[in-house]
Amino acid sequence: MSSFGTRIVQSIRLDPLIFEEVEADKSALGQALGVVVLSSLASGIASVSRGIPSSIIGTTVGALIGWFIWSYLIYIIGAKWLPQPQTRSDYGELLRTIGFASAPGIIAIVGIIPGLFTIASIVASIWMLVATVIAVRQALDYNSTGRAIVVCVIGWIIYAIILWLMHAIF
Repeated sequence: MSSFGTRIVQSIRLDPLIFEEVEADKSALGQALGVVVLSSLASGIASVSRGIPSSIIGTTVGALIGWFIWSYLIYIIGAKWLPQPQTRSDYGELLRTIGFASAPGIIAIVGIIPGLFTIASIVASIWMLVATVIAVRQALDYNSTGRAIVVCVIGWIIYAIILWLMHAIF
């Protein structure tokens, strides 16, 4: 079993085996939470360069809430609505794998350098999306990456609608 730091590095490298490892390791939920917090803190700290210091707490809390919602949506869509015959998964597995898929977000800290915030945020977001697709493919035991992409896109659309509704209400 890999150490926490090794798991982060392997997640950043998009190693499918690390997502299999954390999927199977029920004790890795705390580590997955730690990765989400580290990633969101990196983004929040980088936002200081844009004069928004209060966003560190907001970014972290929002990322944690988003992680729970996003993982649950992926679980419902991927394991319940669009499973393959070999798909055997639970919500905890997706929390762990998607949590570690947040690891590339740690590079957003580079955005603290003046002029690099936008590019660091874009690179981190795309990298995290790719990691999430790999995590979903592994956690749901899909035969193809295409199916994982479809699940992630559907989940993202539903998640965006939920965020829009919450923003409109509050």
